[in-house]
Amino acid sequence: MRKLIVSTFLTLDGVMQAPGGPGEDDGGGFAHGGWSVNYWDEQMGQVMGDAMSTPFDLVLGRKTYDIFAAYWPHASDDAGAKPLNDATKYVASRSHPTLEWSNSVLIEGDAAEGIAALKKEDGPELQVHGSGNLIQTLLRHKLVDQYRLLVFPLVIGTGKRLFSEGTIPSGLKLVDSKVSTTGVVIGTYEPAGEIVTGSFALD
Repeated sequence: MRKLIVSTFLTLDGVMQAPGGPGEDDGGGFAHGGWSVNYWDEQMGQVMGDAMSTPFDLVLGRKTYDIFAAYWPHASDDAGAKPLNDATKYVASRSHPTLEWSNSVLIEGDAAEGIAALKKEDGPELQVHGSGNLIQTLLRHKLVDQYRLLVFPLVIGTGKRLFSEGTIPSGLKLVDSKVSTTGVVIGTYEPAGEIVTGSFALD
């Protein structure tokens, strides 16, 4: 059984739009590309390095795949390039795109069914980066085993959100946490079942 891990950069108001640079992901008129750059520090680099140091494959939505494929094959000297280029890339897309990045595989048919089948196979962990629309499908079908969330100390107001409308209410368990020197809260969470309610009112 393969673990599926969602790794996401978030603003305090839950926006997960691609953070890399201006124009990288400007769908819907998003104008704040590059919002993470000034918060990067050595600890965050170590966290990301650790995540890339264990064997993994990628599960990506079409738009994130296109962003990654336009950059990483041509940036082989950059930190993190080799594991990303070497990983098998499983791509969810309603169309049948030409996947030119090495080791890329189209998930045929229903994305949720295809990813559920991947999880049952032997192999390295499955990492999801970006891919906001795909993540909504994963959430609805309870396919996420772990969330690695880097929450940045800023608010943007508009953009794609990790937990958007339609998210199934559920509890999470914090299994690891760190804080960068720039105030980024790095938390690792696992699903913890249904929400348990209670009351502070005294009888």
